[in-house]
Amino acid sequence: MAEPQLSAQLLILYLQAFDTQPGVSLRYVDLDYRRVSEWLEEILATDSSTQYPLMMASHLYAQVADQQKHRIMLDFIYRKFQDDPNRRWSALAHATIVAKHRLKDLPLALKYANAIANGTHSKDVPSWAKQMPIFILEDLGELEAAKVLIGGLLESGTITDSHEINFLMKEIEAIAHAEKSASPLGK
Repeated sequence: MAEPQLSAQLLILYLQAFDTQPGVSLRYVDLDYRRVSEWLEEILATDSSTQYPLMMASHLYAQVADQQKHRIMLDFIYRKFQDDPNRRWSALAHATIVAKHRLKDLPLALKYANAIANGTHSKDVPSWAKQMPIFILEDLGELEAAKVLIGGLLESGTITDSHEINFLMKEIEAIAHAEKSASPLGK
């Protein structure tokens, strides 16, 4: 078709309606997620400006109670993030949260959070998204790495909001307190 946006919207409608056809009703968990991700990829190839396939992957198809299917959708989001990080960061931020809280896979969540922190350069990407690795590192018990990351952010001068600077300074104090509490000598 000559109109890529219209073509992409028609593909989206087809994919969304696929699970409910006359006489057939499929649950999302029963779909072949490799094929679903291929459809989502085709939609993005048809219209690279649309964010809807990423939203479908993270908010619709990644909601099933099947961790392997979660991972297929999250991997799709991560791969497609690489093509346009400054516009697709929010989908990967959601994937980070899904990896952390639903899959309980902190290394995967850290991989996604680091991709946002290191792969985006637009001022439109909020600082909280770029700071996600700090909190995942804390959850992993990598307190020194989290402190170094915070220190680097503060030294870089990229953070100018006084409230945010104050928050990060308090975070360094909290990490130092946690390290002291975890020390066998408590010092």
